[in-house]
Amino acid sequence: MLTLKTIAALPPGQTTWDAGKGAVAGFGARRQKGAAVSYVVKYRTADGRQRWATIGRHGAPWTPDLARAEARRILGEVTTGADPAAAKQEARKAATVAELCDLYLEDVEAGRVLTRRKIAKKPATIIGDKGRIERHIKPLLGSLKVGAVTRANVERFRDGVSEGATAAQIKTGKHGLARVTGGRGTATRALGLLGALFGFAVRQGLRPDNPVTGVERHAYEPRQRRASEAEYKALGEALRNMPKTVWPVAIAATKFLALSGWRRGEALALTWAEVDLDTRTARLADTKTGYSLRPLSRESCEVLRALPRLGDLVFPASIGNDKPMAGYHKIWLRIAAKAGLPADVTPHILRHSFASVAADLGFSELTIAALIGHKKVSMTSRYAHHADAVLLAAADAVAEHVTRLLNNSNTGELAL
Repeated sequence: MLTLKTIAALPPGQTTWDAGKGAVAGFGARRQKGAAVSYVVKYRTADGRQRWATIGRHGAPWTPDLARAEARRILGEVTTGADPAAAKQEARKAATVAELCDLYLEDVEAGRVLTRRKIAKKPATIIGDKGRIERHIKPLLGSLKVGAVTRANVERFRDGVSEGATAAQIKTGKHGLARVTGGRGTATRALGLLGALFGFAVRQGLRPDNPVTGVERHAYEPRQRRASEAEYKALGEALRNMPKTVWPVAIAATKFLALSGWRRGEALALTWAEVDLDTRTARLADTKTGYSLRPLSRESCEVLRALPRLGDLVFPASIGNDKPMAGYHKIWLRIAAKAGLPADVTPHILRHSFASVAADLGFSELTIAALIGHKKVSMTSRYAHHADAVLLAAADAVAEHVTRLLNNSNTGELAL
C-alpha cells in the first residue's frame, strides 16, 4: 500500500500504485520533475475513455490515507456515470464574473437585454452600468467563477460597497477624475445591477439560480437636497457673467433646466420637432418613463426662442451641431465653480428644487408629476396633444418663482 515511506522513496518522473490489502484500484502517487508528489486516481468513463483525476499534492491536508478515501469517493461517483475529471476541467474553464459582465454589456449594447418596460437600455443607463461594473462589481467579485458565487459572497459585496471598500479616485479621459465613494445608495444600485447580471447568467445556462435573490438591500434614501435662495442667486449671477468662450447653448440649457425641472438627458436630447412654442407644449417620444407630454412655461419658451436653430437638436454640441452635447458636464462644473456652489448641487438638484418650489406654492403631487414628467402621471396623457391651461398656469407660477430667485428680485421678469 501507499505509505509515507513509499512516497518519500518515489523517484522523479515515476508513478507508484496502491497495492495489497485494502488498496484502491487506480489510486496512486506520482512525482514529476521536482520534489512535489501528487495523489491521482485513474478510471474509465461509462463510454470507455480513460481519465486521470488529480486529488491533491502530498502534504497538509493530503496524506496517503486521506487521499485513498478521496479516491474511493471519486470512484463511487464514476459508478453512477459521472466524470469527475471532466467536471473539474469544465469548472476551470467556466466563466468568471468579470467575463459574465463583458458578455452582459455586449448584449446590452446590441439591444438584446430589455428593461422592465420591454425596451432596450438607454445610452445613459448603459454608461451607469459600465461604471458600476468597473468600479464595484469587477474589483470585488470579478475573479470568482459565475457558478461558485454564493449568497454569502453577494452579502459581502453589498457590505463592502456600503462601507467604502471600492472607494477610489479614477482617471476619466485626458484630464477628468472620478471620485468613487461607495455608500448605501451606491450599494443598493450596484446590487440591483448584480441581480440583473445573474439573471442574465441563468438565461444563458451558466448557473441554475440567481444568488442575489432574497438578499436584503438598504432602504432607498431619496435625496432631500434642494438649492437654497443664496445658491439660486449665485447660479443666476454666474449664468449672466460666464465668459464668452463658454458655449452659449450650454448656458441656455442650464437656464432651461432650472426653469423646467427636466432631467438633464431629456433636455440635451430635445429636438425642435418635439417642441410647439405656440401651444407651449413639448411632446417627448422617449424618456425614462416612456412618452411624456410637458407644459412649457413662458420663461422656458423665451429661452428656447432666443436659441439659434443649428440643426435638429435644441441644445446641440458646439462642434458638429447634429450631435448631442457630450461635454455639458464639464461646462456645468465651470458654471458651478463660478457660482461657488457646493459639489452636491448638480443639474439633478435643479430638478429636485423645481419640484420643491412647486410644492411650496401648494401644487398637488399629481400636478408636480405632470410638470416634471414623473412616472406617476396617468397613462391618459399619451392621448393628449398639448398641455392644458391648468398645467400651463402651474408651470408659469413655478418658473416665475425660480426666475425671481435666480435674479434675486421680486419681479417675474427674466433677466438671464
